[in-house]
Amino acid sequence: MAGTPFRDRVDAGRALAARLAELAGPDLVVLGLPRGGVVVAAEVARALGGVLDVVVVRKVGVPWQPELAMGAVAAVGDDVETVRDERVLAALHVDDGTFDRVRARELGELRRREAAYQQGRPPPALSGRPVVVVDDGLATGSTMRAAVAAVRRQAPARLVVAVPVGSPAACASFTGEVDEVVCLWAPGSFSAVGRGYAKFRATTDDEVRAALARPAG
Repeated sequence: MAGTPFRDRVDAGRALAARLAELAGPDLVVLGLPRGGVVVAAEVARALGGVLDVVVVRKVGVPWQPELAMGAVAAVGDDVETVRDERVLAALHVDDGTFDRVRARELGELRRREAAYQQGRPPPALSGRPVVVVDDGLATGSTMRAAVAAVRRQAPARLVVAVPVGSPAACASFTGEVDEVVCLWAPGSFSAVGRGYAKFRATTDDEVRAALARPAG
């Protein structure tokens, strides 16, 4: 597609790594959001000599309109962080009991996916280390916000949100929440994350596991 900034997620990850070169080193931890964000994060970690891992996030969808997020849940180790979208909850009159039931279901799915991706590997320690949280793009930012909140609990030395593509509003919304926001392409005409990629097919669980199992370097 002519004028598209990135060929695919691998290309996007290499471009992000070039922008984040000052963070290179073995202390760096790069956390990818499944599924597509892990493929991008793998290239960042490989280029910068950092540790790659995953932070699993689940959208908490409105029961009668599951694609509409009323929040999100993320976990790093035993710490769980929940983000609520109060505007959606108020507009659709979703009560706390309904939210909590959906959240509990999504947390169960989150833990199942986490176990499948980690396959017994212990998560890296984040305290006192530079941490970059990577996704393949930011549309609304709700799942990234939950991931950032969960990572922040671990007291990293530096916390960076990095995406190849994003809406200007979503990228700007993290200013003040993290030490740095890196968004390589945030056009004013943003309509969808996939518009930033010539190839943007769905990433599979097997591809996520393969990326996480691949040796660094």
